[in-house]
Amino acid sequence: MIRKVFLKSVLVTASALALASCGGGSPVESGNIILHRGNTAEPLSLDPHKASGTWENHIIGDMFIGLFTEDANGAPVPGMAESYEVSEDGLTWTFHLREASWSDGEPVTASDFVFAWRRIASPATGAQYVSLLYPIAGMEAATRGLAPVENIGVRAIDDSTLEVSLENPAPYLPGLLTHYTSFPLPQHVVEQYGDEWVRPANIQVNGAYRLEDWRTNNFVHLVRNDTFFDNDNVCIDDVYYYPTVDNSAAGRRVRNGELHINNNFPGQQLDFLNREIPDYVRIAPYMGTIYFSVNTTLDGFSDPNVRNALGMSIDRHFIADEILRAGFQPAYSLVPPGVNGYPGGVSAQWADTPIEERREQARALLEAAGFGPDNPLQFEYTYRATGDNPRIAPVVQNDWSAIADWVQPQLIVNDTQIHYDNLRANDYQVADGGWIADYNDAYNFLFLGEYRSVPMNYSRYNNPEYDAMVTAANQELDETLRGSMLAQAEQMLVDDMPIIPIVYYVSKNLVNPDVVGWEDNIVDIHRTRYMCLASAMEDAAE
Repeated sequence: MIRKVFLKSVLVTASALALASCGGGSPVESGNIILHRGNTAEPLSLDPHKASGTWENHIIGDMFIGLFTEDANGAPVPGMAESYEVSEDGLTWTFHLREASWSDGEPVTASDFVFAWRRIASPATGAQYVSLLYPIAGMEAATRGLAPVENIGVRAIDDSTLEVSLENPAPYLPGLLTHYTSFPLPQHVVEQYGDEWVRPANIQVNGAYRLEDWRTNNFVHLVRNDTFFDNDNVCIDDVYYYPTVDNSAAGRRVRNGELHINNNFPGQQLDFLNREIPDYVRIAPYMGTIYFSVNTTLDGFSDPNVRNALGMSIDRHFIADEILRAGFQPAYSLVPPGVNGYPGGVSAQWADTPIEERREQARALLEAAGFGPDNPLQFEYTYRATGDNPRIAPVVQNDWSAIADWVQPQLIVNDTQIHYDNLRANDYQVADGGWIADYNDAYNFLFLGEYRSVPMNYSRYNNPEYDAMVTAANQELDETLRGSMLAQAEQMLVDDMPIIPIVYYVSKNLVNPDVVGWEDNIVDIHRTRYMCLASAMEDAAE
Protein backbone atom coordinates (compact mmCIF):
# COMPACT_ATOMS: atom_id res chain seq x y z
CA MET A 1 0.00 0.00 0.00
CA ILE A 2 1.31 3.46 -0.92
CA ARG A 3 0.42 6.51 1.16
CA LYS A 4 0.38 9.66 -0.93
CA VAL A 5 0.48 13.14 0.52
CA PHE A 6 -0.24 16.30 -1.47
CA LEU A 7 1.21 19.57 -0.23
CA LYS A 8 -0.06 23.10 -0.65
CA SER A 9 2.32 25.17 -2.69
CA VAL A 10 1.84 28.29 -0.56
CA LEU A 11 0.96 28.39 3.12
CA VAL A 12 -1.53 31.22 3.63
CA THR A 13 -1.45 32.76 7.09
CA ALA A 14 -2.36 36.09 8.57
CA SER A 15 1.28 37.11 8.28
CA ALA A 16 1.40 36.02 4.64
CA LEU A 17 -1.62 38.17 3.90
CA ALA A 18 0.11 41.06 5.64
CA LEU A 19 3.12 40.57 3.40
CA ALA A 20 0.92 40.53 0.33
CA SER A 21 -0.53 43.87 1.38
CA CYS A 22 3.03 45.21 1.32
CA GLY A 23 3.05 44.77 -2.43
CA GLY A 24 5.31 41.72 -2.38
CA GLY A 25 8.19 43.72 -0.92
CA SER A 26 8.56 46.27 -3.72
CA PRO A 27 10.67 49.31 -2.82
CA VAL A 28 8.96 51.89 -0.67
CA GLU A 29 9.59 55.47 -1.82
CA SER A 30 12.50 54.31 -3.96
CA GLY A 31 14.24 52.77 -0.94
CA ASN A 32 14.56 49.14 0.08
CA ILE A 33 12.86 47.62 3.11
CA ILE A 34 15.76 46.62 5.34
CA LEU A 35 15.81 44.34 8.40
CA HIS A 36 18.69 44.32 10.91
CA ARG A 37 19.08 41.10 12.94
CA GLY A 38 21.40 40.35 15.85
CA ASN A 39 22.67 36.78 15.53
CA THR A 40 24.78 35.49 18.45
CA ALA A 41 28.09 34.70 16.73
CA GLU A 42 30.19 35.01 13.60
CA PRO A 43 29.40 32.22 11.11
CA LEU A 44 32.20 29.73 10.61
CA SER A 45 30.81 28.89 7.17
CA LEU A 46 27.71 29.46 5.04
CA ASP A 47 28.26 26.17 3.22
CA PRO A 48 25.42 23.89 4.42
CA HIS A 49 27.96 21.05 4.66
CA LYS A 50 30.45 23.00 6.77
CA ALA A 51 28.09 24.78 9.19
CA SER A 52 27.03 23.48 12.60
CA GLY A 53 25.53 26.35 14.62
CA THR A 54 22.05 27.81 15.01
CA TRP A 55 23.46 31.25 14.12
CA GLU A 56 24.57 29.78 10.76
CA ASN A 57 21.21 28.08 10.28
CA HIS A 58 19.45 31.45 10.56
CA ILE A 59 21.36 32.74 7.54
CA ILE A 60 21.57 29.54 5.47
CA GLY A 61 17.84 28.92 5.88
CA ASP A 62 17.13 32.35 4.39
CA MET A 63 19.20 31.41 1.32
CA PHE A 64 18.28 27.78 0.65
CA ILE A 65 15.13 25.67 0.64
CA GLY A 66 15.09 21.90 1.15
CA LEU A 67 12.37 19.39 0.40
CA PHE A 68 10.63 20.89 3.42
CA THR A 69 11.02 24.24 5.12
CA GLU A 70 9.56 25.93 8.20
CA ASP A 71 6.45 28.07 8.31
CA ALA A 72 6.27 31.18 10.49
CA ASN A 73 5.30 28.93 13.42
CA GLY A 74 8.36 26.72 12.94
CA ALA A 75 6.42 23.69 11.67
CA PRO A 76 7.55 21.68 8.60
CA VAL A 77 5.77 22.82 5.42
CA PRO A 78 6.34 22.31 1.68
CA GLY A 79 9.65 23.46 0.34
CA MET A 80 10.92 22.01 -2.90
CA ALA A 81 8.48 19.08 -2.57
CA GLU A 82 4.95 19.44 -3.95
CA SER A 83 3.88 15.93 -2.99
CA TYR A 84 5.39 12.69 -1.75
CA GLU A 85 4.63 9.00 -1.40
CA VAL A 86 5.69 6.63 1.39
CA SER A 87 5.96 2.86 1.07
CA GLU A 88 4.02 0.68 3.50
CA ASP A 89 7.19 -0.30 5.39
CA GLY A 90 8.15 3.35 5.76
CA LEU A 91 11.53 2.84 4.09
CA THR A 92 11.01 4.45 0.67
CA TRP A 93 9.92 8.04 0.17
CA THR A 94 9.32 9.43 -3.31
CA PHE A 95 9.24 13.22 -3.65
CA HIS A 96 7.80 15.17 -6.57
CA LEU A 97 9.54 18.54 -6.88
CA ARG A 98 8.03 21.90 -7.67
CA GLU A 99 9.31 23.92 -10.59
CA ALA A 100 12.00 26.27 -9.28
CA SER A 101 15.32 27.75 -10.30
CA TRP A 102 18.63 28.79 -8.82
CA SER A 103 19.31 32.52 -8.59
CA ASP A 104 21.18 32.39 -11.91
CA GLY A 105 18.09 30.97 -13.64
CA GLU A 106 19.28 27.37 -13.89
CA PRO A 107 16.55 24.87 -12.89
CA VAL A 108 16.70 23.10 -9.55
CA THR A 109 16.47 19.37 -10.27
CA ALA A 110 16.44 16.11 -8.37
CA SER A 111 20.06 15.68 -9.44
CA ASP A 112 21.00 18.71 -7.33
CA PHE A 113 19.76 16.82 -4.26
CA VAL A 114 21.65 13.67 -5.27
CA PHE A 115 24.81 15.70 -5.82
CA ALA A 116 24.46 17.49 -2.46
CA TRP A 117 23.78 14.34 -0.44
CA ARG A 118 26.68 12.51 -2.04
CA ARG A 119 28.92 15.49 -1.33
CA ILE A 120 28.00 15.61 2.36
CA ALA A 121 28.46 11.82 2.57
CA SER A 122 32.01 12.02 1.22
CA PRO A 123 34.71 11.82 3.92
CA ALA A 124 36.65 14.40 1.90
CA THR A 125 33.97 17.02 2.66
CA GLY A 126 34.57 16.70 6.39
CA ALA A 127 30.97 17.52 7.30
CA GLN A 128 30.72 17.69 11.10
CA TYR A 129 26.95 17.36 11.07
CA VAL A 130 26.51 14.49 8.59
CA SER A 131 25.42 12.06 11.33
CA LEU A 132 22.06 13.82 11.32
CA LEU A 133 21.45 12.10 7.96
CA TYR A 134 22.33 8.58 9.09
CA PRO A 135 18.68 7.46 8.72
CA ILE A 136 19.34 7.57 4.94
CA ALA A 137 20.37 4.14 3.67
CA GLY A 138 24.12 3.79 3.23
CA MET A 139 24.92 7.27 4.55
CA GLU A 140 26.90 6.14 7.59
CA ALA A 141 28.95 3.60 5.64
CA ALA A 142 29.80 6.20 3.00
CA THR A 143 30.86 8.82 5.54
CA ARG A 144 33.22 6.29 7.13
CA GLY A 145 34.75 5.43 3.77
CA LEU A 146 33.34 1.90 3.86
CA ALA A 147 31.22 2.27 0.72
CA PRO A 148 31.13 4.62 -2.27
CA VAL A 149 28.90 7.67 -1.98
CA GLU A 150 27.02 6.42 -5.05
CA ASN A 151 25.56 3.71 -2.79
CA ILE A 152 23.60 6.04 -0.52
CA GLY A 153 19.83 5.75 -0.70
CA VAL A 154 18.99 8.68 -2.96
CA ARG A 155 18.37 8.70 -6.70
CA ALA A 156 16.86 11.00 -9.30
CA ILE A 157 14.14 9.13 -11.15
CA ASP A 158 13.85 12.15 -13.43
CA ASP A 159 14.47 15.91 -13.09
CA SER A 160 11.43 16.40 -10.87
CA THR A 161 11.27 13.08 -8.97
CA LEU A 162 13.55 12.12 -6.09
CA GLU A 163 13.53 8.72 -4.36
CA VAL A 164 14.96 8.39 -0.85
CA SER A 165 15.60 5.02 0.83
CA LEU A 166 15.99 4.81 4.62
CA GLU A 167 17.79 2.50 7.03
CA ASN A 168 14.79 2.52 9.33
CA PRO A 169 11.30 4.06 9.41
CA ALA A 170 11.52 7.78 10.16
CA PRO A 171 8.11 9.39 10.72
CA TYR A 172 10.02 12.55 11.68
CA LEU A 173 11.59 12.80 8.20
CA PRO A 174 9.70 15.96 7.10
CA GLY A 175 11.14 17.79 10.11
CA LEU A 176 14.63 16.44 9.47
CA LEU A 177 14.43 17.56 5.84
CA THR A 178 14.00 21.19 6.93
CA HIS A 179 17.61 21.05 8.14
CA TYR A 180 20.38 22.58 6.05
CA THR A 181 22.34 19.32 5.86
CA SER A 182 19.62 18.03 3.49
CA PHE A 183 19.43 21.09 1.22
CA PRO A 184 20.17 20.82 -2.51
CA LEU A 185 23.29 22.49 -3.84
CA PRO A 186 23.81 24.04 -7.30
CA GLN A 187 25.95 21.29 -8.81
CA HIS A 188 27.06 23.46 -11.73
CA VAL A 189 28.40 26.11 -9.34
CA VAL A 190 30.06 23.83 -6.77
CA GLU A 191 31.83 21.88 -9.51
CA GLN A 192 33.08 25.11 -11.07
CA TYR A 193 34.35 26.85 -7.92
CA GLY A 194 34.96 24.06 -5.39
CA ASP A 195 34.99 25.28 -1.79
CA GLU A 196 34.97 28.87 -3.08
CA TRP A 197 31.41 28.41 -4.32
CA VAL A 198 29.99 30.18 -1.24
CA ARG A 199 31.77 33.47 -1.91
CA PRO A 200 29.30 36.28 -2.65
CA ALA A 201 30.51 36.57 -6.24
CA ASN A 202 30.00 32.83 -6.89
CA ILE A 203 27.11 31.54 -4.78
CA GLN A 204 23.73 30.67 -6.30
CA VAL A 205 20.73 29.88 -4.10
CA ASN A 206 17.16 28.62 -4.37
CA GLY A 207 15.73 30.40 -1.30
CA ALA A 208 14.25 33.80 -0.65
CA TYR A 209 17.58 35.61 -0.28
CA ARG A 210 21.03 35.51 -1.87
CA LEU A 211 24.38 36.51 -0.39
CA GLU A 212 25.40 40.04 -1.31
CA ASP A 213 28.28 40.67 1.11
CA TRP A 214 30.02 39.08 4.10
CA ARG A 215 32.35 41.19 6.19
CA THR A 216 33.94 39.03 8.85
CA ASN A 217 33.00 39.99 12.43
CA ASN A 218 30.89 42.82 11.04
CA PHE A 219 27.83 41.63 9.12
CA VAL A 220 26.36 39.26 6.54
CA HIS A 221 24.19 41.07 4.00
CA LEU A 222 21.47 39.18 2.08
CA VAL A 223 19.27 40.60 -0.67
CA ARG A 224 16.04 39.34 -2.19
CA ASN A 225 16.35 36.56 -4.73
CA ASP A 226 14.01 37.55 -7.54
CA THR A 227 13.98 33.99 -8.92
CA PHE A 228 12.63 32.49 -5.66
CA PHE A 229 9.43 30.57 -6.37
CA ASP A 230 7.47 32.46 -3.69
CA ASN A 231 9.10 35.86 -4.23
CA ASP A 232 5.71 37.58 -4.68
CA ASN A 233 5.02 36.97 -0.98
CA VAL A 234 8.38 38.28 0.28
CA CYS A 235 8.46 41.77 1.81
CA ILE A 236 11.94 42.46 3.20
CA ASP A 237 14.41 43.48 0.47
CA ASP A 238 17.65 43.41 2.47
CA VAL A 239 18.54 41.65 5.71
CA TYR A 240 21.74 42.24 7.67
CA TYR A 241 22.92 39.66 10.23
CA TYR A 242 25.30 40.92 12.93
CA PRO A 243 27.39 38.67 15.25
CA THR A 244 26.09 39.96 18.60
CA VAL A 245 28.41 38.17 21.03
CA ASP A 246 27.75 40.80 23.71
CA ASN A 247 24.02 40.59 24.36
CA SER A 248 24.03 43.61 26.66
CA ALA A 249 25.50 45.74 23.91
CA ALA A 250 23.07 44.22 21.41
CA GLY A 251 20.17 45.10 23.70
CA ARG A 252 21.29 48.72 23.67
CA ARG A 253 21.40 48.61 19.87
CA VAL A 254 17.83 47.33 19.84
CA ARG A 255 16.69 50.08 22.21
CA ASN A 256 18.50 52.67 20.07
CA GLY A 257 16.80 51.46 16.90
CA GLU A 258 19.99 50.09 15.30
CA LEU A 259 18.72 46.48 15.39
CA HIS A 260 15.17 45.32 14.76
CA ILE A 261 15.83 41.93 16.38
CA ASN A 262 18.33 40.32 18.70
CA ASN A 263 18.03 36.61 19.36
CA ASN A 264 18.98 36.68 23.04
CA PHE A 265 19.27 38.92 26.08
CA PRO A 266 20.81 38.47 29.54
CA GLY A 267 18.37 36.96 32.01
CA GLN A 268 19.58 39.43 34.64
CA GLN A 269 18.15 42.26 32.52
CA LEU A 270 14.61 40.87 32.26
CA ASP A 271 13.07 43.25 34.82
CA PHE A 272 14.83 46.24 33.26
CA LEU A 273 13.72 45.29 29.75
CA ASN A 274 10.14 44.72 30.89
CA ARG A 275 10.16 48.25 32.30
CA GLU A 276 11.93 49.96 29.40
CA ILE A 277 10.73 48.14 26.28
CA PRO A 278 8.06 45.62 27.35
CA ASP A 279 6.64 45.29 23.82
CA TYR A 280 10.02 44.06 22.56
CA VAL A 281 10.46 41.15 24.99
CA ARG A 282 9.54 37.77 23.49
CA ILE A 283 9.90 34.67 25.70
CA ALA A 284 8.61 31.27 24.59
CA PRO A 285 9.09 27.53 25.21
CA TYR A 286 12.07 26.21 23.29
CA MET A 287 12.93 22.64 22.36
CA GLY A 288 16.47 22.55 23.70
CA THR A 289 18.71 21.75 26.65
CA ILE A 290 21.81 23.36 28.11
CA TYR A 291 24.19 20.60 29.15
CA PHE A 292 27.82 19.99 30.03
CA SER A 293 29.92 17.40 28.21
CA VAL A 294 32.48 15.34 30.12
CA ASN A 295 35.37 13.93 28.12
CA THR A 296 35.04 10.21 28.84
CA THR A 297 38.35 9.41 27.10
CA LEU A 298 40.32 11.03 29.95
CA ASP A 299 41.52 9.24 33.08
CA GLY A 300 39.08 9.77 35.91
CA PHE A 301 36.25 10.96 33.68
CA SER A 302 35.92 7.46 32.21
CA ASP A 303 34.28 6.55 35.55
CA PRO A 304 30.50 7.19 35.56
CA ASN A 305 30.63 7.70 39.35
CA VAL A 306 33.00 10.63 38.90
CA ARG A 307 30.75 12.11 36.23
CA ASN A 308 27.71 11.66 38.46
CA ALA A 309 29.54 13.35 41.32
CA LEU A 310 30.02 16.43 39.14
CA GLY A 311 26.43 16.30 37.93
CA MET A 312 24.76 15.91 41.31
CA SER A 313 26.65 18.79 42.95
CA ILE A 314 25.28 21.48 40.62
CA ASP A 315 22.45 23.65 41.95
CA ARG A 316 20.29 23.80 38.84
CA HIS A 317 17.47 25.66 40.59
CA PHE A 318 19.79 28.55 41.42
CA ILE A 319 21.04 28.70 37.83
CA ALA A 320 17.50 28.62 36.43
CA ASP A 321 15.87 30.99 38.91
CA GLU A 322 18.65 33.47 39.72
CA ILE A 323 20.95 33.51 36.69
CA LEU A 324 18.90 32.63 33.61
CA ARG A 325 15.39 33.44 34.85
CA ALA A 326 12.72 34.01 32.16
CA GLY A 327 11.19 30.57 32.71
CA PHE A 328 14.21 28.28 32.35
CA GLN A 329 13.63 24.96 34.12
CA PRO A 330 16.16 22.71 35.90
CA ALA A 331 17.01 19.68 33.76
CA TYR A 332 17.68 16.18 35.02
CA SER A 333 17.35 14.54 31.60
CA LEU A 334 18.62 15.40 28.14
CA VAL A 335 15.29 15.32 26.26
CA PRO A 336 13.11 18.31 27.23
CA PRO A 337 9.37 18.00 27.97
CA GLY A 338 6.81 18.13 25.18
CA VAL A 339 8.67 16.25 22.44
CA ASN A 340 6.33 14.45 20.02
CA GLY A 341 5.71 10.75 20.67
CA TYR A 342 7.94 10.60 23.76
CA PRO A 343 6.68 9.51 27.18
CA GLY A 344 9.42 11.23 29.19
CA GLY A 345 9.71 10.23 32.83
CA VAL A 346 13.51 9.94 32.64
CA SER A 347 15.49 11.56 35.45
CA ALA A 348 18.78 11.31 37.33
CA GLN A 349 18.27 8.99 40.29
CA TRP A 350 19.44 11.67 42.71
CA ALA A 351 17.29 14.47 41.26
CA ASP A 352 14.99 14.77 44.30
CA THR A 353 17.79 14.63 46.88
CA PRO A 354 18.55 17.95 48.61
CA ILE A 355 21.63 19.68 47.20
CA GLU A 356 23.73 19.48 50.41
CA GLU A 357 23.06 15.77 50.71
CA ARG A 358 23.94 15.35 47.04
CA ARG A 359 27.30 17.01 47.61
CA GLU A 360 28.02 14.63 50.48
CA GLN A 361 27.25 11.73 48.15
CA ALA A 362 29.48 13.31 45.50
CA ARG A 363 32.37 13.52 47.97
CA ALA A 364 31.95 9.84 48.81
CA LEU A 365 31.87 8.85 45.13
CA LEU A 366 35.03 10.81 44.39
CA GLU A 367 36.82 9.37 47.41
CA ALA A 368 35.85 5.86 46.30
CA ALA A 369 37.34 6.70 42.89
CA GLY A 370 40.66 7.58 44.55
CA PHE A 371 40.45 11.34 44.79
CA GLY A 372 41.19 13.30 47.96
CA PRO A 373 43.66 15.72 49.60
CA ASP A 374 46.63 13.71 48.29
CA ASN A 375 45.11 13.29 44.81
CA PRO A 376 42.98 16.35 44.07
CA LEU A 377 40.48 16.37 41.23
CA GLN A 378 41.83 19.16 39.07
CA PHE A 379 40.18 19.89 35.73
CA GLU A 380 39.38 22.66 33.27
CA TYR A 381 35.81 23.78 32.75
CA THR A 382 35.55 25.52 29.38
CA TYR A 383 32.63 27.76 28.55
CA ARG A 384 31.39 30.05 25.78
CA ALA A 385 31.89 33.79 25.98
CA THR A 386 28.34 34.48 24.77
CA GLY A 387 25.04 35.07 26.55
CA ASP A 388 24.70 34.13 30.22
CA ASN A 389 27.44 31.50 30.08
CA PRO A 390 30.04 33.77 31.77
CA ARG A 391 27.59 34.20 34.68
CA ILE A 392 26.96 30.47 34.99
CA ALA A 393 30.66 29.54 35.00
CA PRO A 394 31.63 30.88 38.47
CA VAL A 395 28.42 29.41 39.92
CA VAL A 396 29.25 25.87 38.83
CA GLN A 397 32.88 26.40 39.84
CA ASN A 398 31.64 27.18 43.37
CA ASP A 399 29.24 24.23 43.26
CA TRP A 400 32.06 21.82 42.45
CA SER A 401 34.44 23.41 44.95
CA ALA A 402 31.74 22.95 47.63
CA ILE A 403 32.19 19.17 47.37
CA ALA A 404 35.63 19.44 49.00
CA ASP A 405 38.62 21.78 48.87
CA TRP A 406 40.49 19.17 46.82
CA VAL A 407 37.98 19.52 43.95
CA GLN A 408 39.63 22.27 41.94
CA PRO A 409 38.01 23.37 38.67
CA GLN A 410 39.74 26.00 36.56
CA LEU A 411 37.65 28.28 34.31
CA ILE A 412 38.58 28.71 30.64
CA VAL A 413 36.57 30.96 28.30
CA ASN A 414 36.53 30.71 24.49
CA ASP A 415 34.76 32.29 21.55
CA THR A 416 31.77 30.20 20.52
CA GLN A 417 33.23 28.92 17.24
CA ILE A 418 36.54 27.94 18.84
CA HIS A 419 34.69 26.33 21.74
CA TYR A 420 32.65 24.00 19.55
CA ASP A 421 35.66 23.27 17.33
CA ASN A 422 37.50 22.07 20.45
CA LEU A 423 34.54 19.93 21.52
CA ARG A 424 34.40 18.22 18.14
CA ALA A 425 38.19 17.75 18.18
CA ASN A 426 38.08 16.18 21.68
CA ASP A 427 40.28 19.01 22.98
CA TYR A 428 38.62 19.71 26.34
CA GLN A 429 37.96 18.20 29.78
CA VAL A 430 34.53 19.47 30.90
CA ALA A 431 32.69 21.99 28.77
CA ASP A 432 29.35 23.74 28.48
CA GLY A 433 27.13 23.59 25.43
CA GLY A 434 23.57 23.43 24.29
CA TRP A 435 21.46 21.43 21.91
CA ILE A 436 18.51 22.85 20.03
CA ALA A 437 16.32 20.29 18.29
CA ASP A 438 16.68 20.10 14.52
CA TYR A 439 13.31 18.34 14.35
CA ASN A 440 10.64 17.39 16.87
CA ASP A 441 11.64 13.87 17.87
CA ALA A 442 13.50 12.44 20.87
CA TYR A 443 16.07 10.77 18.60
CA ASN A 444 17.39 14.20 17.63
CA PHE A 445 18.66 14.46 21.22
CA LEU A 446 19.54 10.83 21.83
CA PHE A 447 21.71 10.46 18.74
CA LEU A 448 24.18 12.66 20.63
CA GLY A 449 24.97 9.64 22.81
CA GLU A 450 25.51 7.18 19.98
CA TYR A 451 29.17 6.39 19.43
CA ARG A 452 28.69 6.57 15.68
CA SER A 453 27.68 10.23 16.11
CA VAL A 454 31.19 11.32 17.06
CA PRO A 455 32.19 14.19 16.71
CA MET A 456 28.70 15.51 17.59
CA ASN A 457 28.90 13.06 20.50
CA TYR A 458 31.35 15.42 22.19
CA SER A 459 31.87 13.21 25.26
CA ARG A 460 32.88 10.19 23.11
CA TYR A 461 30.42 8.14 25.15
CA ASN A 462 30.69 4.51 24.03
CA ASN A 463 28.00 2.15 25.35
CA PRO A 464 27.07 -0.68 22.93
CA GLU A 465 23.94 -1.45 24.98
CA TYR A 466 22.74 2.14 24.58
CA ASP A 467 23.52 2.12 20.86
CA ALA A 468 21.65 -1.17 20.38
CA MET A 469 18.56 0.09 22.21
CA VAL A 470 18.41 3.29 20.15
CA THR A 471 18.86 1.31 16.93
CA ALA A 472 16.12 -1.14 17.89
CA ALA A 473 13.77 1.71 18.81
CA ASN A 474 14.26 3.30 15.42
CA GLN A 475 13.30 0.06 13.70
CA GLU A 476 9.99 -0.01 15.59
CA LEU A 477 6.88 1.12 13.68
CA ASP A 478 4.68 1.26 16.79
CA GLU A 479 5.09 4.85 17.99
CA THR A 480 4.24 4.10 21.62
CA LEU A 481 6.66 1.21 21.86
CA ARG A 482 9.34 3.20 20.07
CA GLY A 483 8.97 6.06 22.56
CA SER A 484 9.22 3.66 25.49
CA MET A 485 12.41 2.11 24.08
CA LEU A 486 13.98 5.51 23.51
CA ALA A 487 13.16 6.44 27.11
CA GLN A 488 14.92 3.27 28.32
CA ALA A 489 17.95 4.31 26.30
CA GLU A 490 17.90 7.82 27.71
CA GLN A 491 17.81 6.44 31.25
CA MET A 492 21.05 4.57 30.48
CA LEU A 493 22.56 7.81 29.23
CA VAL A 494 21.45 9.79 32.29
CA ASP A 495 22.67 7.08 34.68
CA ASP A 496 26.12 7.08 33.04
CA MET A 497 26.18 10.93 32.92
CA PRO A 498 28.60 11.58 30.03
CA ILE A 499 26.27 14.51 29.38
CA ILE A 500 25.25 16.55 32.42
CA PRO A 501 21.85 18.19 31.79
CA ILE A 502 21.60 21.64 33.39
CA VAL A 503 18.44 23.48 32.29
CA TYR A 504 15.78 23.36 29.60
CA TYR A 505 15.85 26.36 27.32
CA VAL A 506 13.33 29.05 26.69
CA SER A 507 13.84 31.34 23.70
CA LYS A 508 14.57 34.98 24.58
CA ASN A 509 14.30 37.48 21.76
CA LEU A 510 14.05 41.23 21.51
CA VAL A 511 11.79 42.15 18.59
CA ASN A 512 10.90 45.69 17.62
CA PRO A 513 7.07 45.97 17.46
CA ASP A 514 7.51 47.43 13.97
CA VAL A 515 8.35 43.88 12.82
CA VAL A 516 5.26 41.97 11.68
CA GLY A 517 5.17 38.29 10.78
CA TRP A 518 7.33 37.18 13.72
CA GLU A 519 5.71 34.22 15.52
CA ASP A 520 7.09 32.75 18.74
CA ASN A 521 7.63 29.03 18.22
CA ILE A 522 9.16 25.99 19.90
CA VAL A 523 12.13 25.73 17.51
CA ASP A 524 12.83 29.51 17.57
CA ILE A 525 13.30 29.63 13.80
CA HIS A 526 12.09 32.82 12.15
CA ARG A 527 12.72 33.06 8.42
CA THR A 528 12.97 36.59 7.08
CA ARG A 529 10.67 35.76 4.15
CA TYR A 530 7.66 35.80 6.50
CA MET A 531 8.42 39.21 8.03
CA CYS A 532 7.76 42.82 7.09
CA LEU A 533 7.90 46.22 8.76
CA ALA A 534 4.61 47.84 9.71
CA SER A 535 6.06 51.27 8.94
CA ALA A 536 6.94 50.13 5.41
CA MET A 537 3.44 48.74 4.91
CA GLU A 538 1.98 52.08 5.95
CA ASP A 539 4.26 53.93 3.52
CA ALA A 540 3.25 51.56 0.71
CA ALA A 541 -0.45 52.17 1.43
CA GLU A 542 -0.12 55.94 1.19
